[in-house]
Amino acid sequence: MAILSSRRSSAAISVAAVAGLAAAGVGLAVGGASAGTVSGSLYRDPSSAVVRWVAANPGDSRAAVIRDKIASQPQARWYANFNPSTIQSEVSGFVGAANAAQQIPVLSVYEITNRDCGGASAGGAPDLNQYQTWVSNFARGLGNQTVLIILETDSLALQTCLSTAELNARNQALTTATQTIKSANPNAKVYLDGGHSTWNSANDTANRLRAAGVQYADGFFTNVSNFNPTSSEANFGRAVISALNGMGISGKRQVIDTSRNGGAAGDWCADDNTDRRIGQYPTTNTGDANIDAYLWVKPPGEADGCRYTAGSFQPDLAFSLANGAPNPPTTAPPTTNPPTTAPPTTAPPTTAPPTTAPPTTPPPAGNGCSASVAINQWNGGFTASVNVTAGSAAINGWTVTVALPGGAAITGTWNAQASGTSGTVRFTNVGYNGQVGAGQTTNFGFQGTGTGQGATATCAA
Repeated sequence: MAILSSRRSSAAISVAAVAGLAAAGVGLAVGGASAGTVSGSLYRDPSSAVVRWVAANPGDSRAAVIRDKIASQPQARWYANFNPSTIQSEVSGFVGAANAAQQIPVLSVYEITNRDCGGASAGGAPDLNQYQTWVSNFARGLGNQTVLIILETDSLALQTCLSTAELNARNQALTTATQTIKSANPNAKVYLDGGHSTWNSANDTANRLRAAGVQYADGFFTNVSNFNPTSSEANFGRAVISALNGMGISGKRQVIDTSRNGGAAGDWCADDNTDRRIGQYPTTNTGDANIDAYLWVKPPGEADGCRYTAGSFQPDLAFSLANGAPNPPTTAPPTTNPPTTAPPTTAPPTTAPPTTAPPTTPPPAGNGCSASVAINQWNGGFTASVNVTAGSAAINGWTVTVALPGGAAITGTWNAQASGTSGTVRFTNVGYNGQVGAGQTTNFGFQGTGTGQGATATCAA
């Protein structure tokens, strides 16, 4: 869950405005050299705070605007809790759902020790050794398909609370974290903290990025939780890239948070400002070779920590940002919850997902059910999509037994509860997909390591 505030501004504090939270964007496949190196659709989190609010408040007068202009858009998933024992499964569930949808997830890592210098979003790992343990577990859940990683907002732009020794240790920790993530998933795109255009100078920012190991990353992000115009951020990014080139560090690119930079500058805290608007809708189609994506990293409607708790979703803030803003492009994803292949295990939709159409071959007769499993294999891992089909009568609850090949191990599951991780694994329905109409199909999925090819599935109801 995103929690970062945007409490720093040039008017309020000497180091200028801030950074902030989670969201990912909508995107279309991009061709040619007019865009950065990322191409494809960005994943819309079906269990984000705004999606859950819209589902729970259909009669609210603000719901339609919030649904159409914010909840319809993919946003980053923030990882801000120190949970080394569960972070791998949380990440693999989220990434696996995005992989099943053939979309690119955006993950914001916000766990650095002494986070936010003790401000509204204070917290993080107890120390940097435990931070590296957490990052290692996080990286194990990333699979091997394209993911975008926003690594530690504010960690480089905000350093006023660190001694020289602490700063050196942080720089080494960020370098190691980048290398750990890239080693676990060579297709991960990792971006380090570049602050924003009205904070530190381009040369200072480039020096900070170099010290933190940007040479091992794909580039840097700017404007997270802030309000600077996209054009200003792009100009700033070009200056940072030029400075990095002058240091012998080439090929680095920028991503820009456009989640709320479409309105007036005004007050530094969006909690108290009604002149903010959502900016450009998220996309990888930037038309700029220096910019990989425009993202909604700070989820529109989540508070900065002034009037409300930092990171809490507030519908009045969301409505203020969306009301009067342009409609999203016609290529935006649907505003309804996606099919049952998508939601992660951590927060299923509040309404039952639709079931899929029956297969072309009829299911077995009677009150039972059948199951079929499809494997998407890659080097060292796989995802599985399992269809559960009712017979000639509706069923209320199902159990699927999957026999995995030797050496295969499950690391994450969505739309089902798993018992076991290797060998013969039993999956049972969750609350919203246990009832399946006669001849109808529902679906669940899981991700694993090793080889999934040859797995078989049987169903009982």
